[in-house]
Amino acid sequence: MSNEHAGTRTHITSDVIPAVCVCCAAMEMSSEQIQEPCMLSFFWRDRSETPEPLKADVSGSIPTWLQGTLLRNGPGLFSVGDTSYRHWFDGMSLIHSFTFKDGDIFYKSKFLKSETFKKNTAAKRIIVTEFGTMAYPDPCKNIFAKTFSYLLNAIPDFTDNNLINIIKYGEDYYASSEVNYINQVDPLTLDTLGRTNYRNHIALNLATAHPHYDDDGNAYNMGSAIIGLGRPKCVIFKVPANASENGMRKPALTNLEKICSIPFRSTLYPSYFHSFGMTENYIIFVEQAFKLDTLKLATAYFRNVNWGSCLKFDKDDVTVIHLVNRKTGKVLCTTYYADAFVFFHHINAYEEDGHVVFDLITYKDSNLYDMFYIKNMQKDSDKFIETNKDFSPPSCQRFVLPINIDKETPPDTNLVKLQDTTATAVLRQDGSLYCTHETLFDGLELPGINYKYNTKKYRYFYGSRVEWSPYPNKLAKVDIVTRKHIEWVDKDGYPSEPVFVASPNAVEEDDGVILSSVVSLNPKKPPFLLVLDAKSFTEIARASINASVHMDLHGLFIRDTST
Repeated sequence: MSNEHAGTRTHITSDVIPAVCVCCAAMEMSSEQIQEPCMLSFFWRDRSETPEPLKADVSGSIPTWLQGTLLRNGPGLFSVGDTSYRHWFDGMSLIHSFTFKDGDIFYKSKFLKSETFKKNTAAKRIIVTEFGTMAYPDPCKNIFAKTFSYLLNAIPDFTDNNLINIIKYGEDYYASSEVNYINQVDPLTLDTLGRTNYRNHIALNLATAHPHYDDDGNAYNMGSAIIGLGRPKCVIFKVPANASENGMRKPALTNLEKICSIPFRSTLYPSYFHSFGMTENYIIFVEQAFKLDTLKLATAYFRNVNWGSCLKFDKDDVTVIHLVNRKTGKVLCTTYYADAFVFFHHINAYEEDGHVVFDLITYKDSNLYDMFYIKNMQKDSDKFIETNKDFSPPSCQRFVLPINIDKETPPDTNLVKLQDTTATAVLRQDGSLYCTHETLFDGLELPGINYKYNTKKYRYFYGSRVEWSPYPNKLAKVDIVTRKHIEWVDKDGYPSEPVFVASPNAVEEDDGVILSSVVSLNPKKPPFLLVLDAKSFTEIARASINASVHMDLHGLFIRDTST
């Protein structure tokens, strides 16, 4: 592999590494990046489809065992006609894939043909409301048509622009976001096969795009019932892997099972959640102080405010942690709580010696969403850095929850007995446990693990380094035991969420490769798919793509089992 294409691997050996401050990080950026008037324009630039397989230019060596498809999802279209979205999370879903076949890689991309996509493109303008963009009736409509449109929005009917992730229920794959709609897609052709409404199977308005899977392929997920469905509550459900009946295959969702529901502490301000944790026996629901104002949501259309503005962080509240037996649906009676924080992604969770250990990525405030408004991303580099100099960096934190509590234990006792953590759970007079975290690492988002170690004690996690801004500029591998980390960086590229793919018959946790789609900042260099050896975190191959490639969010690898 030529030096021209090689990224840089950095081995850092210090303990918990604080995120580089904004000003220092800016100084470390290349002069080419600093001089770029709007270096973030690739985020919100309209992309085009590559509907037919395009063979990539591979340099380096792809492992012979790596056969299958990396399927990714993210926003790829930000304007329709003369109208444009206001927030990066609003862009219409563009699904792309990288298929590995006998050492070659083929690229393909197609827009998700959701009802939202069809309506917008037919009208040649944005007519469906998204997270940060409120859509209104055509100004050419008469007063009766406008009034009818307003009445229809008294209870929001959410978009089906599923741009966050690709999830699997049974044998079916779905593009998903955080609403009650998901769209089934063909993982090989990327065709949209049809829309499914969760509410045909369970009463909820919202559902996460980050389900968990057990060793048998059963999926577990959570959602919120907040409007028109009684008292607001969190709903936990299971989708069995096998939905066959009398030899006939059915969609797995037809056999969906409700595990339990947990009423939110506040009726008007239910907690927002993007993901959850799972161990062998428990589901972990973190009821954070980042909340949804349901009254404001119900009246958003009339107030001319977007849905994103209905989310607020209550820094004076606490975080309440619920442990649910995933087999019985019983919620443990112990109240676990911590100081207020904002989080989006769990890393992993497991049980050890009568404790539940869970790791997640937290923020001190909710400013992250605001930074992704297009008007903020359109600023030149210097102004963007200055505006966001107080950006709260993500912190990878560990919490430990003792499961069994001796009633004779005196108050103010730390009940965490594990020797390899500084996290605490102190018994209060009322029987609750006040939990404090241990910081594992600072400045990392979009975490990934070897999923064979999901719900199990693990050593390594991977992610996108977030230093000078909320946008990733490096990849990192973190060793929880040694507290060391290794970085990969390419000064001309922005890598996506790293995906770990285990090698066949792997013995050690980090036996495998890391895959990441890298968008190029340099117009003279094409975007590429990066392949790293997960153990050494060195680049072993890259596949350059002579096509438009967008910055994505989440996805999964589908192993080809036919070879």
